[in-house]
Amino acid sequence: MIETTSRGAVRIVTLSHGKANAFDVELSRKIMRSVAEFEASSDAALVITGQGTIFSAGVDLVRVVEGGAAYVREFLPALSAYLYAVFACPKPIVAAVNGHAIAGGCILAAAADHRVMAKGSGRIGIPELRVGVPFPVVPLEVMRFAAARHLQALVYSGTTFSPEDALTHGIVDAVADPDSLLDAAVTAAQHLASLPPAVFALTKRTVRAPALQRIRDGEALDREVTETWASADTLAHIRDYVARTFKKS
Repeated sequence: MIETTSRGAVRIVTLSHGKANAFDVELSRKIMRSVAEFEASSDAALVITGQGTIFSAGVDLVRVVEGGAAYVREFLPALSAYLYAVFACPKPIVAAVNGHAIAGGCILAAAADHRVMAKGSGRIGIPELRVGVPFPVVPLEVMRFAAARHLQALVYSGTTFSPEDALTHGIVDAVADPDSLLDAAVTAAQHLASLPPAVFALTKRTVRAPALQRIRDGEALDREVTETWASADTLAHIRDYVARTFKKS
């Protein structure tokens, strides 16, 4: 589900969950544990990447349809918890986006301190509204922080972008050839790790403080979002989207 290696003081976590690294309860909790283990370790920086040519296709919508409302109420808090852990981690985190990063995959990348995307045919974006689901507070605040100037257009259009267009829109910070992607991400992680750790942690917390405060203030809204996801109408929208996109009934 997750493979962990290292290059010196840089820990590398590779998502290895099915063919699309789609997020479910189990993967969400595993990422949460991996971030906690990294934070407690002596490693100076973390790189998150995916297996193959997909960083993550986002939420496992088939699992949501099969699990229904009860599963949604278990899954969404787990999703928000690990995204918050990445976003608020006091140590440097770099995303090595090795291919498609759709919806939750895009948001995981956006939660990092630096994002490098592989050149090629991979797409990145947040098409949640096309699926027919609202954004929980944590994912939306992560995207607001990462791409504030383009947030409304990104959310309303649901457009997915090429690596080069993603760079223009501020969704990623750099692009690299696929063969050198991990090297570029590790180099970026090493640079961030070379900064005084206490100074980096305080600066990161200060820069992200408004977003973190909005997350704390959004508890009531998140309950509404969860119940909307769990509603029969929304589950029907998801089911229709899955049927159209994956040719499954």
